[in-house]
Amino acid sequence: MNFEMRKILAVDDDKDILEVLQFILEDSGYEVDTLSDGHYLFEKIKANEPDLILLDIMLGNLDGRQLCKDIKARQETHDIPVVLISASHNVSASMNQSGAPDAFIAKPFDINELLDTIKGQLAAA
Repeated sequence: MNFEMRKILAVDDDKDILEVLQFILEDSGYEVDTLSDGHYLFEKIKANEPDLILLDIMLGNLDGRQLCKDIKARQETHDIPVVLISASHNVSASMNQSGAPDAFIAKPFDINELLDTIKGQLAAA
């Protein structure tokens, strides 16, 4: 069976959260890249071609919602599912707008909910 590991890019300015995400996702059979500075997002996407992006809304001086819109606006990245993660924002209202994320998870997240959301987005992609 030719099973290729699905690649996930986790973007969060909190390195502890990135470590937890990386551990959980690698333990679940995913290949994981992490990025703590959203300014390098498109270089990282180009270099690693992730199958899915986990994106925190609060990225220092950047807004993950805007980065999500940028990902969805670009021809070469608009097909990549984006899951926004946030402790302080509820983006349900903006989910149907153009450039909206494919899914949203609130922090602190439930590990099973996170994995189910990722699995569902990868299956749909």
